[in-house]
Amino acid sequence: MKTITIAMHGVTGRMGTNQHYVRSILAIMKEGGVALPGGGRVAVKPILLGRNESRLRHLAETVAQHEIGESVAWSTDVDAVISDPATDIVFDSSSTQMRSSIVRKAIANQKAVYCEKPIAVDADDAFRLASECEAAGVKNGVVQDKLWLPGIRKLRMLRDQGFFGDILSVRGEFGYWVFAGDQPNQPTQRPSWNYRSEDGGGMMIDMFCHWQYLINDLFGPVDRMLAHATTDLPARIDESGEPYTCTADDSAYALFLLESGVTCQFNSSWATRVRRDDLLTVQVDGTRGSAVAGLRECWTQSLAATPRPVWNPDIAQPIDFYESWQQLPDATDYDNAFKIQWELFLRHVVAGDEFPWTLRSGAEGVAFANAGETSAREQKWVTIDNQRS
Repeated sequence: MKTITIAMHGVTGRMGTNQHYVRSILAIMKEGGVALPGGGRVAVKPILLGRNESRLRHLAETVAQHEIGESVAWSTDVDAVISDPATDIVFDSSSTQMRSSIVRKAIANQKAVYCEKPIAVDADDAFRLASECEAAGVKNGVVQDKLWLPGIRKLRMLRDQGFFGDILSVRGEFGYWVFAGDQPNQPTQRPSWNYRSEDGGGMMIDMFCHWQYLINDLFGPVDRMLAHATTDLPARIDESGEPYTCTADDSAYALFLLESGVTCQFNSSWATRVRRDDLLTVQVDGTRGSAVAGLRECWTQSLAATPRPVWNPDIAQPIDFYESWQQLPDATDYDNAFKIQWELFLRHVVAGDEFPWTLRSGAEGVAFANAGETSAREQKWVTIDNQRS
């Protein structure tokens, strides 16, 4: 069995620990590796990299022992591990500002590159990074996990089966209340750099990268957008208990007009209290039916099941609008979305399987987020350059 060594940089954060390390790599190790298309399997050997020695040791020893019954390697010497001939893949999920330096170290040492998004905060920098990977001939990929969420997969199935008829509009609602950390027993759930633009934070640069590939995959390319961004909470408390000024947008609202003529509306906020089915919901309305997908579940309403409401504010609403929606059953066993893409990338590296979710596709997401920032700043519609290379 072939073994792939993965240098995992920046997985001490919540997302890196839970999704990439525990639920992806350790889960793959627990299953005995990844099955290859021609038969056989490839095993994985992670090496955790970072600056926090105690946190690295905890993940590599305590967490690994609990999950797989053995410890894994760790190191604070990032350069030595990346340059080690035994290292095959360099993965980065650190802060956006650090990403280019880690990716370039990997390129210089001819390692395959896999990283979180956004790959940069500026589109020119992002495309430059993608071009450097391509020129060096290293295999590369960027995380686009939402494509494999169970709810999104169910939406895609409905689309492919023609359930919607002609798609008329799409509406996405995303976000939840991120505590500022200024109240007793209500610590913040996200790192402070997320709310400082000088450190690469911001709702648009974070989430519009996701909306770009999600909309493009499900409904087609965006032709133009009109966006607005706000900083709703002007101050928060950082990890050391000190107050800081928020300089990044924590809420962003956009209209996306697709090349097909379909209108998409996405609201994204870290300053909203959830009263909907999930933290992310995507509603698709069509001539023959509608669907609302959350992270895992999906509800449908066909034309035949659509109620006939009458506007009358003088009486209590007689219709239960949830009652006529039908929850879709699971069509298969849905694995973790991050793990699915990890397996695809490992097969790409080892067996050469197709992997279109490259750093160039990640750069397109950054360009999309930059277009949103331009639209919000200049208060105008911005055309999306879908031919940029």
